[in-house]
Amino acid sequence: MAQGSRRMVSGLGRIACAIAALLLCAVAMGHAAAATKAAAATKAATTTKAAATTKAAATTNAAAATKAPNDKDCLSCHNLKANAKLQARPVSVYVNAETFQPSVHSTLGCVSCHSDIHAFPHPDPVKPVSCAGCHPNQTSAYAGSVHAIAKRGTKQRFPACLDCHGNPHGMRAKTDPKSRVYPLNLPRTCGTCHGNAEIAKKYGFPDVYALYMDSIHGFALTSDGLLVAATCASCHGAHDILSRKDPKSRTFPGNVPATCGTCHAGVQVAYLAGAHGKAMIAGRANAPVCTNCHTSHQITQVGVVNWQLKTVATCGNCHKARLQSYRDTFHGQVTELGFVATARCWSCHGSHEVLKASDPKSKVAPANLPATCGKCHQGVTASFVSYEPHPNPHDRRQNPALYYAALFMNLLLLGVFFFFGLHTALWLARSLTVGKRGKDNGVSGEQ
Repeated sequence: MAQGSRRMVSGLGRIACAIAALLLCAVAMGHAAAATKAAAATKAATTTKAAATTKAAATTNAAAATKAPNDKDCLSCHNLKANAKLQARPVSVYVNAETFQPSVHSTLGCVSCHSDIHAFPHPDPVKPVSCAGCHPNQTSAYAGSVHAIAKRGTKQRFPACLDCHGNPHGMRAKTDPKSRVYPLNLPRTCGTCHGNAEIAKKYGFPDVYALYMDSIHGFALTSDGLLVAATCASCHGAHDILSRKDPKSRTFPGNVPATCGTCHAGVQVAYLAGAHGKAMIAGRANAPVCTNCHTSHQITQVGVVNWQLKTVATCGNCHKARLQSYRDTFHGQVTELGFVATARCWSCHGSHEVLKASDPKSKVAPANLPATCGKCHQGVTASFVSYEPHPNPHDRRQNPALYYAALFMNLLLLGVFFFFGLHTALWLARSLTVGKRGKDNGVSGEQ
């Protein structure tokens, strides 16, 4: 019995050991499975992270590849001297960094104008730059100008933006003394074409550069350095330059007084109040404006002797009959001899506010003649101002007494010449006859 009990206990012990062993194995297998799962998860996370890192690096590299270059990138190539082929382009690809930095475009950056460049290095060739992107008003004004119209009509190369403003990589603001369109430099810029005799002859416009430089405006600008002096753009405009035949042009005859009046405001007021200005306002095509008397480009200082001596002929371009009658007077004759201190057209009629004699405000109105003549002649009387300043011996209606007096003197002169001419001829004939008879008789004609 006791032996049977021991066998039973021994069997239960083995069973318990087996169960314990199975449990230990199960626990060990669970730990192993958990470790394997954790290792797999760690490996997967590492792989994902590596892939993400690789993808991010690829994205960064792609972004770097497509990033627009900055000025430093551009100048790393374009600051080098280009070969002859690249230099021969309309705009050289060489960009001088020292010239570019103070230019008006340096603050914008290269790709602001070269907008089709998105990578570095960029493909060649690049799209031409259009100034209209930043300067739409100026581009629109230029499109209707005489330069653009001539360019379209003849398909020749006429001035465009760079011809006047210079290289875009060194272009300065118009207020910069180094700018090609700075007032002191503008005549020279325009003179590139308008001072070139070959170009002027080819396209049929006058060589006005030399005329301007010798004018009062040219001297005031270049010799005296006066920035207020009129330049090409002051009269013709900057971008919207039109033909003088265009009614919208600043130099169209009907617009000239307003153009000149921009500087000569007081003169404009006087001119518009005068007979010439009123005729211009009324639309008379032959009404004289500033350029008829002062010319367009060869404007001379009015105090110069040569100009004063020529003003009589200038007025005579319109007033031919008055010019002829003036030349018959004492004033006209001494003027022809070169005397300066004598009365000329503007001495009596005024310079700009020229009025008809019937106007009470006119300098030659009857009531104002003593004051007008008194500027040169002291002690002027009523009989003195009755003098006819423009006597015309050929106009019987205007000067009947002078007409008949001149007719009488002419007839008398002709009669005297005829009488003494006939007398001389007869005397010559008699002398020849008497001389011939004397020779035949062997005696002299005197005997």
